[in-house]
Amino acid sequence: MSSVKRAGGSWVRGSSVAKRGGRDADALEDELLQLVCRQAPELLEVPGVGAITAAQILVGRSHPGRFRSEAAFAGVAPVPASSGLTDKHRLDRGGDRRPNRAMHTITLIRMRLAPATKTYLARRIGEGKSPRGAQRRPEHSICRQIFKILGQRSRPDGEGLPRSA
Repeated sequence: MSSVKRAGGSWVRGSSVAKRGGRDADALEDELLQLVCRQAPELLEVPGVGAITAAQILVGRSHPGRFRSEAAFAGVAPVPASSGLTDKHRLDRGGDRRPNRAMHTITLIRMRLAPATKTYLARRIGEGKSPRGAQRRPEHSICRQIFKILGQRSRPDGEGLPRSA
């Protein structure tokens, strides 16, 4: 079963946009970059955040005051998942999944490229944490950082973004 997506005004199957030179995808990403630069340029300064990820964060946020905490913002609040003598926590799977997906993407990029994140994860795995368990704390940290950036913004809600019908 192949996925069908709409990109740049034409229907495409799978990754045929990339096969055609990626002009449609590049144009859409440039448009997103311009919108993000107008709305929240400071997001693009965060390591691991690009135009698409920043747009996902902004869409998931929707308006100031929607989320009471950074944990609620991206669904990274720890939820007890213990059984018997095992004391574990898992991430909250509720709420809007777009910001959570964006935080996960940023974490994956930092795991691959940032030396500090690599050494932290190696240390936590060496302490006996699972790779996914070791990844939780960097996701919390990224979420706090982005929530702080969005909270410091003083622009009126929706400035620079096109209104939907």
